[in-house]
Amino acid sequence: MSRGRSAGTDLALRNVTKRYGAVSALTDVSLAVEAGELLTILGPSGSGKTTLLKVVAGFELPEAGIVMLGGSDVTERPPAARNIGMVFQNYALFPHMTVRENVAFPLEMRRVPRRLIEEKVARALALVELTGYEARLPTQLSGGQQQRVALARAIVFDPILLLLDEPFGALDRKLREQMQLEVRRLQRQLGLTTLFITHDQEEALVLSDRIAVMSHGRIEQIGAPDEIYERPANGFVADFVGESNVIAGRAAARKDGLVEIELEDGARICVAGDRIPDAGAEVRVLVRPERLELASDGAAINRVAGTVVETVYLGTSYKYRLRVPGGREWLVRRPVRAGEAPLAPGDSVAVGFAPGDAHLIAG
Repeated sequence: MSRGRSAGTDLALRNVTKRYGAVSALTDVSLAVEAGELLTILGPSGSGKTTLLKVVAGFELPEAGIVMLGGSDVTERPPAARNIGMVFQNYALFPHMTVRENVAFPLEMRRVPRRLIEEKVARALALVELTGYEARLPTQLSGGQQQRVALARAIVFDPILLLLDEPFGALDRKLREQMQLEVRRLQRQLGLTTLFITHDQEEALVLSDRIAVMSHGRIEQIGAPDEIYERPANGFVADFVGESNVIAGRAAARKDGLVEIELEDGARICVAGDRIPDAGAEVRVLVRPERLELASDGAAINRVAGTVVETVYLGTSYKYRLRVPGGREWLVRRPVRAGEAPLAPGDSVAVGFAPGDAHLIAG
């Protein structure tokens, strides 16, 4: 197993289109995964992320476009000839084979010498911390241990690319979070180029070097996790990734490098932004719930009065649903603080946010 792949692009999709009858599952999709990078494909059910994985793996042929792997065109190459490791949600282990036999299987299919097989299997199991489990059957392992066996089998033959298809979906939350960190550690340790498929936005934010957000067969935005969360490209990304308050209005004026937005009820707020819309243009403003502050906390501008509709305790924070002028509802997240009583439904409160804590979005 190699470590620290050389710089370059290990996977590239160029204008890939895939249809199932009249349904377009992928439409003109292009992306590149750099050597050693973990790129996550994030999207809801039906967004095209699983179809994209099948095209990369060779299980499906696109109607148009090219799949490049390690600099070679593999668009029509069969899955077994692509040197790709895969881990699925259901593990796909052979139940009649021991741990050692499962991990050795891809090496045996490649006719690797027996002595080398033993060395590679031992090293792969050590990397996933399963040394000593060689003789056990999958049924004698926990879900997390089975997942590690699947991971060892996927990396034992030194693939050029690792595909992870919702691999933690069958695990409980605590184990899922543990496996996320272990996979990230292993991926970095090996410098293994990885394409990760998930619908779980939190998982994507934790694991990824970059995230590609998909919807209806198209990539809506590609960027680093903080870019996707803080500066979503459009309304779909803003709504899908994290909780959000999206406020509609019109650009009224420019003032001191800020945009003054007139809301539907006539109130005005100031927003910072890289792009400055023309006066009168319809805009939408994103404010994340954790960026809203109670007026008593010192928010100086962009204050809005509201009434608490719902209070939800989340352990480390409270989530409040407020009704604000115009009949809109905003979400506010506030850390739990010792000795501080939470707000209750019916309480009147003022919230505000700084211009830099809002983001102008398109679409």
